[in-house]
Amino acid sequence: MNSDLFDQAVDILARNDKGTYTVPTHGLYPFQWNWDSALSAIGLNYINEPRAWTEIETLFSHQWEDGMVPHIIFHQEDDGYFPGPEVWQTGRPVPTSGITQPPVAAFALRRLFNRAKDKEAARTRAAALLPKIAAWHDWFFANRDPEQTGLVAIIHPWESGRDNSIDWDDAFSRVPTEGVGAFTRRDTLHTDPAHRPTQEQYQRYIWLVERFRSLGWDNSKLHEASPFRVVDPGFNAILLRSCADLADMADDLGETALAETSRARVAKGIAALEAHWSDKYKQYLCYDRAIGALIDSPSIGGLLPVFAPIPEERATAIAARLETLGNRVKYLVPSHDPDVEDFDGRRYWRGPAWLIVNYMIADGLARDGYDQVAARVVSDSVELIRIGGFAEYFDPMNGAPCGGPHFTWTAAMVMEFLKMTGEPA
Repeated sequence: MNSDLFDQAVDILARNDKGTYTVPTHGLYPFQWNWDSALSAIGLNYINEPRAWTEIETLFSHQWEDGMVPHIIFHQEDDGYFPGPEVWQTGRPVPTSGITQPPVAAFALRRLFNRAKDKEAARTRAAALLPKIAAWHDWFFANRDPEQTGLVAIIHPWESGRDNSIDWDDAFSRVPTEGVGAFTRRDTLHTDPAHRPTQEQYQRYIWLVERFRSLGWDNSKLHEASPFRVVDPGFNAILLRSCADLADMADDLGETALAETSRARVAKGIAALEAHWSDKYKQYLCYDRAIGALIDSPSIGGLLPVFAPIPEERATAIAARLETLGNRVKYLVPSHDPDVEDFDGRRYWRGPAWLIVNYMIADGLARDGYDQVAARVVSDSVELIRIGGFAEYFDPMNGAPCGGPHFTWTAAMVMEFLKMTGEPA
């Protein structure tokens, strides 16, 4: 049975492979997405090791001069997605968006590096990518942490990867909709509108894009220019884990100064996360930097820090929190607490379970010795695939598949989950 799942995952990766990059799924997402691509490379590595490295190299070949790596690269024209390059107008040789996404690339790269069969090629390719990833991390702390707190802010919900999370509702309500012209969405043509962000949310998304575009995409100005400035503990956990993985690779490649810088960032960021801890929820909370207050919203963003090297007492509490959630949903991990009034098990990030987040949480739990909870996350994830196919995300209450079908990173994560359970051999 598991070998059948693995073979299906291989087919989906091949289906969405454009030669030097993958698309998340045809139709709904016809371009290269940042964190999708990095996580998909982990799956590609099971099939074709050099091709997996190419996936990340293609992503970084479109890095901006200031170090930012955009969240979308529009390699070819396709009118099936909105907003396209004509909306972003970033002026790049190959069009890109003007915002970024969770910086999971260093984590993915370390996976490829550690598992490489061709060690010499891996060292050469990692050495070439290392300074590019370091420049991206530098960019985050220079442009998204102006007060040097140790944690960075997102300035658009799309940057979080959790586009319409309940976490953003209050902060996002301060983003205007006035002046946004008429537009035609494409996402609702490919999937059930009840599973997608609302039209009003899309108006606010586009207002922010137009605001940043009016400033010439000058990243030194965009943080202060955005009415939406949120410190997401999940986003920062991915960044800090990537800093830790970058440091380990830097040590292996003889870049000791880079390793020291990265580890210092990890230590400072983990300490800063303490201010986000909620004794009420036994997890971390987001922080609205625009008004200087924590956001009272218990989402998966506050559980993801277990992916980073957080203190043992916090990891223990999150493991217990996951066990509690496991008693209230059929399949872990819901992207929001199901007891919250606005929970919606089928609408994008307002409740559904996502295998990519499950993978990062399971990885952190297993590393820290919480094997039983990690095993539950892994087994639930595999079961979701068995009953619902390789969907974008799933209703945690009944396992119903939602969003786009034949999803690349879902397939890549299935390969990893099977590895965690001992397959493939």
